[in-house]
Amino acid sequence: MASPIVGPRVLACVAAMAMLVFKPDYTFSEDRIGGSFKYRKASISRLRGGGLDLSNTPSRRGVKSATATRAKDAAGTGDGITASKNHQPFLWYRQVLRRAGLVASYDVSGCYVLRPWAMSIWNIIKRFVSREIHDTLHAEEAYFPMLVPNETLVKEATHVEGFAPEVAWVTRAGRSPLARALALRPTSEAVIHPYMARWIRSHRDLPLRLNQWCNVIRWEFSCPMPFIRTREFLWQEGHTAHATQVSAEEEVGKALSMYRWLYEEILAVPVIPGRKTEREKFAGADYTKTVEAFIACSGRAVQAATAHYLGQNFAKMYDVQFEDEAGRREYAYQNSWGVTTRAIGVAILVHGDDKGLVLPPKISPIQAIVIPIPPRKGSGERGSNATSEAKAIFQAAVVLSETLEESGIRSQADGDTGRTPGWKYHEWELKGVPIRVEIGPRDLAAKSAVLVRRDNGQKKTVKWQEIGQSVEEMLKLIQRDMLLSARAQVKDRIRQVSTWEEFLKAMDDRCLALAPCSLTPAAEQMIRERSSEAAQEEGEVYDQQLCEAQTEGIPVRLTGAAKALCIPFDQPSLPSGTRCIGDPGKEARKWVLFGRSY
Repeated sequence: MASPIVGPRVLACVAAMAMLVFKPDYTFSEDRIGGSFKYRKASISRLRGGGLDLSNTPSRRGVKSATATRAKDAAGTGDGITASKNHQPFLWYRQVLRRAGLVASYDVSGCYVLRPWAMSIWNIIKRFVSREIHDTLHAEEAYFPMLVPNETLVKEATHVEGFAPEVAWVTRAGRSPLARALALRPTSEAVIHPYMARWIRSHRDLPLRLNQWCNVIRWEFSCPMPFIRTREFLWQEGHTAHATQVSAEEEVGKALSMYRWLYEEILAVPVIPGRKTEREKFAGADYTKTVEAFIACSGRAVQAATAHYLGQNFAKMYDVQFEDEAGRREYAYQNSWGVTTRAIGVAILVHGDDKGLVLPPKISPIQAIVIPIPPRKGSGERGSNATSEAKAIFQAAVVLSETLEESGIRSQADGDTGRTPGWKYHEWELKGVPIRVEIGPRDLAAKSAVLVRRDNGQKKTVKWQEIGQSVEEMLKLIQRDMLLSARAQVKDRIRQVSTWEEFLKAMDDRCLALAPCSLTPAAEQMIRERSSEAAQEEGEVYDQQLCEAQTEGIPVRLTGAAKALCIPFDQPSLPSGTRCIGDPGKEARKWVLFGRSY
């Protein structure tokens, strides 16, 4: 039930003009709408001490012109978005990240600084996932060092071979060489499993479920993109050991369901669940399950999250054994599963527009920004009245914001008197805040406010006493509509093909192709090579130019090869005798989703 604004409360605030009490720059607490955090930033410092400097405040009449001027000057000032998402997706992405205050460049190529707005989003995601990991997967929090001794890493040969090109090594301390090389963790199986071997003795110790939030280093470098492909990233990694194969495999399914829930219900991003092919599975695993996302503006897929069934492979290498109920020594069955800060990048690429970010309400640090619109400043008696009315508007904006917070909505009042309403509109649109709440002279007189949706620009006028409930309902509609819109985009871009010509046409049209495949590594390799050759013949100037712009002058290009993304769980009927699209000499076993990826 929304908390209404009581008339006497507003009048008392306006009449008294009491000094405002500010919270620290960033505070977090539970809320009802997002199920996560509140975020407040003390950006209305000019209201501190009860004083209001309104000498330069603009009128509502200047809102549209201020917005237009700000956008027009964006190329020169670097404050706005000048690239088109649909025509220049990589350049657009780079501009959004920097101008929305998400990332900053760093002196090590492929590494980036995550600014408070990005970290606030990640902390919200982290809170959602942590709750599910605890309540559904029953894993406990732990932390393991990031330095991995060489002899520990090389125990699992297949695992090491898969990660070898990405491993970064520490070989010196000061000027002295280390006695043994230490790897910076690319993942933590080699770190955690030796300790599982120490801690597990009996079937009573199982299942052992551990989860850690940390950073990892992977020295890969094809086309760096913040959040999507970087040398260092943040993630959650779960590592578990079980007494039976059935228990382990059930958990893999639950972990994948959790990640699908995260993307679709929290990030409003549709994903395609499936199983990786033998060629694409996690190095050392029996099999890998995945959820794949699709970025319509670039026509590329992204591996969104994975869950790996490791079988007994790592247990045998690291001697993770237990005594079963009959007194026999058995090797444990193990899993690992994780999601990374890539989730932020996927949400940005799926939902953003030419104005900047469009954040799903459940992950937005601020869900509703309240913007006061003071009257035009006149002279004489009218000037005095305008100043008094402006103070009342600013004070009412603060009260509205506090009321929204009492209703469980992350809200903030932007009382910066040095900026025009138009500037604020543009700024908060750029940062992707789902709802803008406007309050001007007419609104003050009518005790109402105007709600504006970030995703589609629709407006709605509501009374103060209804604002909590109205904003809550609008946030739910935005979350729902964003997912439906994204689903429609994906549905329109998946093509079921049966010939090589149809396959290439789907790639040329920046779509995904659902094609019959024999599932042999040779067939996958043939598809990669042939699709890459076809792309080179046509000349991928479009992708090359965008990639060079995004990587700040580094002359690299995104691959034109199509790869097997997954074997979707939802399989169309496959007629007997259907030939593999990559190797027509072999019969197809499954429909496989192919596409170009990041």
